[in-house]
Formats: sequence, C-alpha cells, structure tokens
Amino acid sequence: MAVIHILDDAFEAGAAMAQLLSRRRIAAERGAKPVAGTHVLVASAAAEAGLGGARGLTDLARGAGAKSIMVVSEGAAAFGVVEEMGGRVLRVALPRSGQPALRDAGLMTLVDMIAGQVQGMVAADPATGELIDLANRVARTDVTVFINGPTGSGKEVLARTVHAASRRAAAPFVAINCAAIPENMLEAILFGHEKGAFTGASNANKGIIRAAEGGTLMLDEISEMPMGLQSKLLRVLQERALTPIGAQAEVAVDIRVIATSNRDMEEEVRERRFREDLFYRLNVFPLATRALCERPEDIPVLACAMVRRHAPAGQPLPMLTPDAIAALVAHDWPGNVRELENVIQRALVMQEGGRITPNDLLIRAATPTVTRLMARAV
Repeated sequence: MAVIHILDDAFEAGAAMAQLLSRRRIAAERGAKPVAGTHVLVASAAAEAGLGGARGLTDLARGAGAKSIMVVSEGAAAFGVVEEMGGRVLRVALPRSGQPALRDAGLMTLVDMIAGQVQGMVAADPATGELIDLANRVARTDVTVFINGPTGSGKEVLARTVHAASRRAAAPFVAINCAAIPENMLEAILFGHEKGAFTGASNANKGIIRAAEGGTLMLDEISEMPMGLQSKLLRVLQERALTPIGAQAEVAVDIRVIATSNRDMEEEVRERRFREDLFYRLNVFPLATRALCERPEDIPVLACAMVRRHAPAGQPLPMLTPDAIAALVAHDWPGNVRELENVIQRALVMQEGGRITPNDLLIRAATPTVTRLMARAV
C-alpha cells in the first residue's frame, strides 16, 4: 500500500491531511521518523529546520525510500507552490488558520497534490473507494475485466488504474474506441495486415492488438463492435492468437483485455446485437462506474484535481470557494465527469483574484448570456 509519512506530530495541519488522505484510501503515517516504504514525505518548515535544513530532510527521505518531499509552511496569506530539484521537492505555502475558507481549500489542494503522486484515480466517496480497492485486487491477476457505466463516468480512468497496478504496468496501455472507427477499417486496425493484403495496403501493419503486446488492450464501447468481428475477437480471447489480414499463419499475443460499454449488455445479448459467448468471455470480472450525481463526495476532490490540471503554468493556483463547491455538488451533472471538467476549464477563464466563485462556474453554459460573458472574459 502506498504510504504518506507526515513528519512532526506537532504539525498543525497534519491530522487534517491524514484524515483527508484516508478518505481517498491512502495510508498516512505520522511521527518523527518515516517508515520504510514511504512514497511521499511531508514535513513542516519547522521540522525541516530541526533536521538542519534541506540536506537533513533529504537524507531522511532517502533512507525511507521516499520519491518526493513536500515542505509545508503554515500561516501564509495565500496558497502557493514552488518546485525544487526538478519537482522532487515541493515547497507549499498554506493559508493561515484564521482564514478557514482559504485554509480548507488549500488543504484540499495539498492533499490532491500528495494523492496524485501515488494514486491515479481521484475519489472520496466510500463506494468509489471500494471500486478502487476492487480494481487493485483484480490487477494482481491477468483475468479479463468488463467495465460498465454511463458515458463520461471514468471507465477509461478505471481501466488505467487496473493497468498501472498490474505486473504489466511497464508495458503499453492501448485503447481503441470501437464506435469511432468505420466498420470496414476496424478489422485491419485491430488485427493488422500484411503488405498488399488489400488495395492501399502498401506496408504491413501489426495492428492495435499486437501493439499492446505484454500490456493491456482496452476495447472501449465494445458493444458497438460489428457482429462479424465479434467472432474473431472471441478466438483471440480463447487462443491468445490472431491471424492478420492476408497472413497464412497465426501470431501469438500476450495481452490483458479490458472492455467497456455504456449499454445494458444483457439486453444487447437478448436482442442478438452482441454475441452471448463473447460477452461471457469478456465479463470475467465485472466492474461498474456510477454517474457523478450518485457520488457527490467525489465532486469536490475531482474539481480540485481539475483546477490543478488545467490552471496555467507559472501562475498562482486558484482556489474554489466553499460556495462554489456547494454549487458544484448541487448540480445534477448529466454529462458526468466530462461536464465537470468543462465547467472547471471555463471557471479558470472567468475567475479573478485567485478565487473561483459560483458566478465563475457558468454551469448552464448553453445560454446566450453565458456565451456573451465568456466572450467578454476572453
């Protein structure tokens, strides 16, 4: 398990950080000496000084195997981050406790920075945490995984979480959207082809499946795959081998398959739009993502992560106000996580003074008034 060690028991923000990290299924230890296996070492500026400065803190981190260090200075007027040693050391200014709204927003951002170094999927909702636990458990094996859930609910992020936690993490993760490629091209793209196999095949191509050799192949929206190709995919899953178009011999493949769909697959099978034998071959270990409105506790941490991801480099990081977070949680999010990301990107354009307020969110962005506001802001 990934471990965060918070140095110095007297660190005022330490307990709050440990609690927020635990909600994201990340273990956080506290004490004067980091435990072996620490991934990120978090220290107050006072603790760093007590160790004789940056060199002493770096030596302590190296001894525990920590990959990165965060030094937190409390009592700042605003949240700020400075990178040192190529990003391996981050110096974070945390707003003073007399400004609870700014401090809470700063703590949330700080925890997101820490969590982002050890966990790919952002979550605070208990059910989402259980889903991540399941993903980490299935990652220990090579069984085929089927992820079902609404569009934009994080199916690919979950698939990448499985890949990153598996023995195949150093090998390719290759994703293909079965709905986005014309039917007459999908077979060649998936299985590859020999030179001259068809008109326009001036060069051989090994195809997407073999491109994932040793790693993970994600077949996104598998329910859109034509019936004719479904039987060929079934053979790949059964035999772990394929025959490129125009070839005479099979080629062995070593891949882990993760398939996704936003459809009711049992209904697709009943209506004979999807092969039953292929569905059961894919549905060895089912995982399900949920609509964003069904997991409101995930919304603040996702929003915070997106602010960090999309904020302009080299500028102070804007903070979401409590009222803005309340407005985000109250929205029904028909577009799920993708819609939330759009809203955050608009808010970063609209915000002023380093604070994102409800007026900056422009959640109902389809209205002419909002369009005029966005044009004026740009």
